[in-house]
Amino acid sequence: MIDAIDKVVNAVSSFLYTPWIIILLLFAGLYFTVRTKFVQFRLFGESIRVVTEKPTEKAGISSFGALMISTASRVGTGNIIGVSTAICCGGYGAVFWMWIIAILGGASAFIESTLAQIFKKRDKDGSSYGGPAYYIEAALHSRWLGVIFAVCLILTYAGGYNLLASYNLQSTFAGFSFYSASTTPYIIGAILAVLFAVCVLGGGKRLTKITGVLVPVMGAFYVIVSLIVIFMNLRLVPGVFANIFTQAFDFKAIFGGFAGSAMMYGIKRGLYSNEAGMGSAPNAAATADVSHPVKQGLVQMLSVFIDTILICSATALMCLCSGVEPTAEMQGAPYVQASLHNVFGAAGPVFIAIAMSLFAFTTLLGNYYYCEGCLKFIMKRSPSQTFMMVFRIVAALIVFLGAIVSMGLAWDTADLLMALLVIINIPVILRLGKPAIDALKDYTRQKKDGKDPHFKAADIGVEGTDFWH
Repeated sequence: MIDAIDKVVNAVSSFLYTPWIIILLLFAGLYFTVRTKFVQFRLFGESIRVVTEKPTEKAGISSFGALMISTASRVGTGNIIGVSTAICCGGYGAVFWMWIIAILGGASAFIESTLAQIFKKRDKDGSSYGGPAYYIEAALHSRWLGVIFAVCLILTYAGGYNLLASYNLQSTFAGFSFYSASTTPYIIGAILAVLFAVCVLGGGKRLTKITGVLVPVMGAFYVIVSLIVIFMNLRLVPGVFANIFTQAFDFKAIFGGFAGSAMMYGIKRGLYSNEAGMGSAPNAAATADVSHPVKQGLVQMLSVFIDTILICSATALMCLCSGVEPTAEMQGAPYVQASLHNVFGAAGPVFIAIAMSLFAFTTLLGNYYYCEGCLKFIMKRSPSQTFMMVFRIVAALIVFLGAIVSMGLAWDTADLLMALLVIINIPVILRLGKPAIDALKDYTRQKKDGKDPHFKAADIGVEGTDFWH
């Protein structure tokens, strides 16, 4: 039964990615890069500056706070397991295509998050919320399409992504002597599901705060460990970069078997990791209290670079410089653990298991965060406590199931669902991109005049917003 489901999911996913999703992502990234005059390069320094700004209201969420919410979802298992899978299945060249989708995706991330800020809604307490479902309804006047997007996002994050995060976490322990394929996944799944349930049911604020502190520290430590591995094997670095670029442009291999090519795996796993263009991060971006929508667009653009250019590259170069050659049989946690074991001995796999445990847990919570806003949109009100109790229990059960499903079903489900989000969100932002581009022009004009940019929707011809009067 499970194998039959996986075959159907894989077939649909393969059809969407070969090559429609790839074309859509690359076209949108190129289009917005040109329309914004290379905003991801031109205003990169500005994106670092604005992330430190304080909210205008004491109770408001800062740009940095919204960045951490989206980064909690982005930085996780995709940065470790996803990168390993891309390299093992697509070869060295997959790293190059991960870089490309991040660089181009930075422009798409800027547009979607700026739109979320422009069309964000005001809550009863004065705070803000929003996302693609809301800008679809406000700007396209299409509630039904907004509802479809909201449903797809819930299925992707509470379903596919949390299923995969749970699987990736338990697979990290497969290399240890205590691991038993018949029992350990169930034990890990149960522990993870209980911890997740405690947090989302309201009793885990302290645990959430602890992981919120530990994950940035672990992320920094992870990058440091990666740099140590790279410097210890510095002689291999020129060859690694040569292989990345030569295999990236092996067009005979790409077009001979596109589904298993470096381009396909690089873009697939790059998208899974940085989520640029999927419409997820705008849900967090809309909550930020900023003086100009472009500020949060720049911050979310920065998040894509942090995720892929920094952390994913750290994983890729650490593994490829370790002296362990990637093979399809080693995809996922085994390749990363073998790479660190080759350098640090038995301590290497333990470090990865700890890092994965922290990254995966905050990924689960970050993914869930996006769902409640979408439920509110679908129902046109805050869901009842009974409904939310049932929803959170189901979400916890999915976390448990993720630990015991097959690797193929976990990855294929996530790939299919994120493709559905791209199919909806990319055409929408291509259609609605003008307000975001006009807002960018307004921002740069005010900066040239020496001002701290403040936004008024009427200045770019947008009406009917809850904010920006």
